[in-house]
Amino acid sequence: MSWVYLFIAGLFEIGWAIGLKYTEGFTRLVPTIWTAIAFVASIGLLGLALKTLPVGTAYAVWTGIGAVGTAILGIYLLGEPATAARLACIGLIVSGIVGLKLFA
Repeated sequence: MSWVYLFIAGLFEIGWAIGLKYTEGFTRLVPTIWTAIAFVASIGLLGLALKTLPVGTAYAVWTGIGAVGTAILGIYLLGEPATAARLACIGLIVSGIVGLKLFA
C-alpha cells in the first residue's frame, strides 16, 4: 500500500507544481487554494509511504514522479519545448524511478 500512497503523492506533487503557475504569484484565489490542498495532500501521503519505505527511495521516487509529470504537463499545457535532449532526460528520470522500485 505504501507504493500506492507514494504514487498518489507524486500525482499531487505534479498538481501543486503546475498549480503554482496558475496562481500567478498567489494572486488568484481558486488556483492558490488548489495548490495548497495538493501540497498538503502530497506531503501527507509521502509521510504515510515513509512508514514502511526507505526515506531515500521514497523521496527520490516522489520527486521523480513530480519532475517527470511536471515536465510533461509543461510541454503539453504550457507550450514548453519538447526537444530530444529534454525528452531523453525525462526518460532517464523514469528509468531511475523504475530502478528504485525494482531494487528497493
